[in-house]
Amino acid sequence: MVWLLILWVVQVGSVPIANFTNATTSNATFPATVDNSKNPINNSTNVTFSATGSTASMGPCRRQNDWYKTPETREEDLQFDLAIMEGDILVSEDRLAVKSLWPANEGVTSIPYKINDDLVDRKETMLAAFKMISDQTCILFHEYTNEINYIELISGTGCASYVGFQGGAQPLYFGSACNVGNLCHELMHALGLHHEHTRPDRDQYITIQWDNVVSGKEENFKVKEGDTQDLPYDYDSIMHYGTYYFSSNRNPTIDSKKSGVQIGQRNHLSPLDIARLNKLYQCE
Repeated sequence: MVWLLILWVVQVGSVPIANFTNATTSNATFPATVDNSKNPINNSTNVTFSATGSTASMGPCRRQNDWYKTPETREEDLQFDLAIMEGDILVSEDRLAVKSLWPANEGVTSIPYKINDDLVDRKETMLAAFKMISDQTCILFHEYTNEINYIELISGTGCASYVGFQGGAQPLYFGSACNVGNLCHELMHALGLHHEHTRPDRDQYITIQWDNVVSGKEENFKVKEGDTQDLPYDYDSIMHYGTYYFSSNRNPTIDSKKSGVQIGQRNHLSPLDIARLNKLYQCE
């Protein structure tokens, strides 16, 4: 009896375990959530550099070279027929670098928005992002009725927007990993603002560490010629890249020339962000 019991233990302890190991390696499933607070290199708030500040669903387990990605840099996961530059800026192939403001109606700029059905449960987050802008500028947002021109909020695995007014149904991608600050950043693009680190005078304030930039992503760091609106460079802008955006080796891609500043926050509009919008839309 004891001999039979020993034989049974040996059999169960060898063959089934081997089978279980094979099943685990060949049929493994990976968690769909990534806690950005435990990945400081990929962060971008002013304390932890977190792009979201909370646990976020980012789809399947990241590939080894995906560590640097934030909701605003996951551009290859967006499946649509549009060119994308700088990680989160949509550019229609026949309309590059358009500078156009949303039109005013009787002196008031109020932008219609339409929320796709699969995003209805996140409406409060979207309203909070609209409020960040409308509370401090003359720009308003209202729910779509039957307007020709409007922002259409669409689900995606990342955050992305056109820069400036395009006309018609203008898509703005709002992925599951995007929070209020990320959406506010994209709305700022839709209103006509580019990334702060691409200003013509940026080399006076930051250093781009080109050797650390992911191959093929250099375009994201090139200077854009344009109007600075006679406003100072803004390290605190919600439109500024974080220190490690598109890093190939976990080293900084952007170094500040001013000590003690942090870049890449997505928590609030800076005073200069507000000033830019107010100046752009002649709120003053």
